[in-house]
Amino acid sequence: MSYIAPVKDMLFNIEHLAGIDQIARLPGMEDAGLETAQAVLEEAAKFCEGVLSPLNWEGDKNPSTWKDGTVTATPGFKEAFKQYVEAGWQGLQHPAEFGGQGLPKTIGSAVGEMQNAANLSFALCPLLTDGAIEALLTAGSPELNAIYLEKLVSGEWTGTMNLTEPQAGSDLAAVRTRAEPQAGGSYKVFGTKIFITWGEHDMADNIIHLVLARVTGAPEGVKGISLFVVPKFMVDPDGNPGARNDVHCVSIEHKMGIKASPTCVLQFGDHGGAVGYLVGQENRGLEYMFIMMNAARYGVGVQGIAIADRAYQKAVEFARDRVQSRPVDGSLPGAGPIIHHPDVKRMLMTMRATTEGCRALSSVAAAAYDAAHHHAEADTRKQNQAFYEFMVPLIKGYSTEMSLEVTSLGVQVHGGMGFIEETGCAQYYRDAKILTIYEGTTAIQANDLVGRKTARDGGQTAKGIAAQIEATEAELLQSGSDDAHAVAKRLKSARLAFLDVVDFVAGNTRTKPNDVFAGSVPYLMLAGNLMAGWQLARALLVAQDLLAKGQDTAFMQAKITTARFYADHLLTKAMGLRDSIVEGAVCVTGLALEAF
Repeated sequence: MSYIAPVKDMLFNIEHLAGIDQIARLPGMEDAGLETAQAVLEEAAKFCEGVLSPLNWEGDKNPSTWKDGTVTATPGFKEAFKQYVEAGWQGLQHPAEFGGQGLPKTIGSAVGEMQNAANLSFALCPLLTDGAIEALLTAGSPELNAIYLEKLVSGEWTGTMNLTEPQAGSDLAAVRTRAEPQAGGSYKVFGTKIFITWGEHDMADNIIHLVLARVTGAPEGVKGISLFVVPKFMVDPDGNPGARNDVHCVSIEHKMGIKASPTCVLQFGDHGGAVGYLVGQENRGLEYMFIMMNAARYGVGVQGIAIADRAYQKAVEFARDRVQSRPVDGSLPGAGPIIHHPDVKRMLMTMRATTEGCRALSSVAAAAYDAAHHHAEADTRKQNQAFYEFMVPLIKGYSTEMSLEVTSLGVQVHGGMGFIEETGCAQYYRDAKILTIYEGTTAIQANDLVGRKTARDGGQTAKGIAAQIEATEAELLQSGSDDAHAVAKRLKSARLAFLDVVDFVAGNTRTKPNDVFAGSVPYLMLAGNLMAGWQLARALLVAQDLLAKGQDTAFMQAKITTARFYADHLLTKAMGLRDSIVEGAVCVTGLALEAF
């Protein structure tokens, strides 16, 4: 099945929910209005539909391969990557001073969704490069940036994140890779890193590894971690790749999904030490790496939305064509397409509503990021930064957990045919599973939501967002439609459940941490569900207004129907989650280990 980029839905979000016209008023964003967004998205759709999507199934059948330290990408990937670089897609939202186009994240995230829906394994490579660019822009010295940024922004060179080690996992305090200072300011790096996405490949002239390591004599724990640039090939004074550095891929993993993306074990320093260059200051590496991680976490959330949309499109196509059984209401004289069956409609609408809700949320969060980085007023930047940071664990956690449900429903719609690999929908299910794990598991996102985003400020950011949701409820009630009133009712119940949990988290994290963290993932799921539902409620208000003006009747009516379905079928889960968190924690924390 071919992928069709949802350009119309993306532009609806960008215009009416994210407010692209306001973004275009920000300093440096003057050329980034709706006309630009439409042109970029339409061009991206052509590339993703015509170049990347046809390679997706090929990547699953013929993964990247490793031999004698060399990784060869899936046939067709190298040529596609060359086209990607030549078209300038890598630099879409990076600064013009380093060769980028300087467009806002609001546009860039929509393009990212297309790329990941078209070919998740391929899109992982530029996603990691984006993270490396962000880290260097934030903490890299002018000398370091002059050497590496332009080539990374162009896509000629790719970037990686090197955090995890065999003994460390997600516990970065246990990192043992070491860095020994050398005369002239460089370091020699020694150690092993695992699970390095696109850590070795043949698609680019150089690979720039961002590596966490401890400088000799550094403090123990996270306070002693520094960040280093370690290139695959050393770079000569003219900026050209030269001699091979002492970093080598010793194996790649054999995975259940994203098979075309090589997940590498990298060995640093087996032949005298890999030459590395300090990013920023010693012992502040984790701080800088979090910049990469936050960018990647948002990006992984978008991957969840992308793979969900791909699964939805395929399921709808199958349901329209698959003839089986007479409709229960007798509306057809004999067997008809399964899309007539109520339960199939329920599954398809669940897939559609969750995907569109998360897409809208990611677009609004991207707009907040743009305002946080470009608005002229400090208070406005601060407010938008707080909003964006609150949303990141939700987008990463909720959108990826959602993608598992949606891709599973995609298999279910296909019935027995879905369990057969040749049908294609099983690949989406397998690919989606990693999204809840890498760049921090759902539990790690939930811990972030509890500790940094809720308990730290006593729930004030969360309550401020709830106040915005309440304002949307008032707008819905002012509307004359039954749909708007019904959505307002569901939104209010979910918001009140959310506020109960916020009070529980803020009031008990310090004194009863086990009780709070036992409900951390349900809290994340409640919050993500509410925020996505809120954006669909806002979309309903816009759609009603445009429908009254006679604009795109079918599309606007579908928006209203989707928001109503989400409210009645998905927002209603919030109250049960509230009870499990606030009243059910003791059932978890009180369990003896013998119970398992």
